Amino acid sequence: MRRYPPIGDHGLIGDLRTAALVSSDGVLDWFCAPRFDSPSLFAALLDHDRGGHFTITEDGPGTTTRQLYLADTAVLVTRFMTEEGVGEVIDFMPLGEAEAPAGQNRIIRILRVTRGTVRFRLDCRPAFDYARGTHGLTLQGDTAHFTTPDLAVFLQVGGPVRLTSDGTGVHGEALLRQGDMAAAVLTVCHGPAAATAPEPITEGRMRHAFYSTYEYWHRWLRRSRYRGRWQQMVNRSAITLKLMTYAPTGAPVAAVTMGLPERVGGERNWDYRYTWVRDGSLSVKALLDLGFEEEADAFRRWLGGRVTDRRTVTGEPLQIMYRVDGDPHLDEAVLDHLEGYRGSAPVRLGNGAAEQLQLDIYGEVVFALSHGSDVTQTAGYDGWQNLSALLDWLAANWDRPDEGIWETRGGRQDFTYSRLMCWSAFDRGIRMATELARPADVAGWTAARDAVFRQIVERGYSPRRQAFVQALDGDVLDAALLLLPTVGFLSPKDRRWLSTLDAIESDLVSDSLVHRYDPGESPDGLRGDEGTFSLCTFLYVGALARAGRLGMARYAFDKMLTYANHVGLFAEEIGPRGEQLGNFPQAFTHLALITAAQALDEALDRAED
Repeated sequence: MRRYPPIGDHGLIGDLRTAALVSSDGVLDWFCAPRFDSPSLFAALLDHDRGGHFTITEDGPGTTTRQLYLADTAVLVTRFMTEEGVGEVIDFMPLGEAEAPAGQNRIIRILRVTRGTVRFRLDCRPAFDYARGTHGLTLQGDTAHFTTPDLAVFLQVGGPVRLTSDGTGVHGEALLRQGDMAAAVLTVCHGPAAATAPEPITEGRMRHAFYSTYEYWHRWLRRSRYRGRWQQMVNRSAITLKLMTYAPTGAPVAAVTMGLPERVGGERNWDYRYTWVRDGSLSVKALLDLGFEEEADAFRRWLGGRVTDRRTVTGEPLQIMYRVDGDPHLDEAVLDHLEGYRGSAPVRLGNGAAEQLQLDIYGEVVFALSHGSDVTQTAGYDGWQNLSALLDWLAANWDRPDEGIWETRGGRQDFTYSRLMCWSAFDRGIRMATELARPADVAGWTAARDAVFRQIVERGYSPRRQAFVQALDGDVLDAALLLLPTVGFLSPKDRRWLSTLDAIESDLVSDSLVHRYDPGESPDGLRGDEGTFSLCTFLYVGALARAGRLGMARYAFDKMLTYANHVGLFAEEIGPRGEQLGNFPQAFTHLALITAAQALDEALDRAED
């Protein structure tokens, strides 16, 4: 077991309530239950010695490994090729007919040998509550029972696996020959289910769980309408976004991890296991374009709930992020007992950015609700009244400095992107009120929209840089403004926009990879530098495509795809050596990949007609 495998050296499995990471060595080193934002059971990624892990591997001399997904599924295969044979571990969390019952999360790990003989080693050592908790352990035959005041965790093994205990963890070995199969099932029970042990595992149940999950993903993906040039990568991104969505509420998390660094050894280590209003709102159109109406509608219902209840810790009508159930409390704390990934400290739990003012989210909320009639049909008149009141509030508050899209901790500024999305909120709100014939202060919204427009053009555009810039009256470039033509503020071929695109290419693009801004020119209150932002690279591709620069767009897109990890996943950033950095995988990046592919496909199709 490597002390800290590369961040990108992992696959993702999940049950639409939580998820786990499995390294290409067969080490399950990140898992929280029962929800994405619950305390961890395994967190070796954040502390090798204390964090806990669940390993099934073959570590003999000369062993090589390969990890892959079964095509168009979230079933992960880690294959071990040894001098004596070829074995594999098939990892998944059951869905479909075999989905774990309420109150349970279940990870199934099937061991197989396809050639020769392979000796597998099993080591399960949970460390509850971010390695702060203690637990009891009872071992009876083929079942280990770990207990805490809140959870009951069962590890069951089937086949020629024998478990032994050292008091806090269990170990085992299994020598399998060609055609042999064994299994290890980890079941996390919470609530009333914690009082009941799971049913014994059998080969029949394992096969049923496997095929049920395998077919679930194929059925789900058949709903996709995407038939473009990058089918495999778009499908993988769609599956990843689905895995990162909390099914009971329809809310997606930004990433399944916390504390993974944007620079190894640095302090930019955040908790991303929450739902950002911005990310989820911008996903709605992409989901609808792909054909995933149910997922888009589920998130809009969750979003409508936030607009209606206005329960925030900031006193503003909305806050930038919430827990997956809509809880606004995300108090930030430091887990100083954890080493951090390769010494990257502090490890933060919770996210203090939830208390920031980021005015752009109001534009993204209206953007999401304006796609379809959900606000007037599902939410009805009361829903419209709530949205209208939100825009009334924005009309009186848009001209305020805020922390901006990048959640800087260097003080509030008059960020141009925040103004842009306020403009978008008014623009779409006016259209909705007019098209749907709903009561609204259209005159007030129109006045606010026009005032924002003039401010952006007159103060958000730098004649010296010949570009729209990060903050009013400034000169710093910002890749967030790559969305400027997407929301309809200017034509993608407007001269001001084309010169902005040229400036971004000159200052923020490095071999087709895009930095979000230059921290040296725009101090953000944090030490150290960062890699290129994968989200921004895909935004750059979309901007190039809309501007008609198709050769550059296609090259940049294809180049970026080569930075995906071995199973097609992206973290938040790409580091100086091409490594994945930041929390993993990042939903916003996979969303941007889908929208870039769609924009590029449309532009290429038009050019070929």
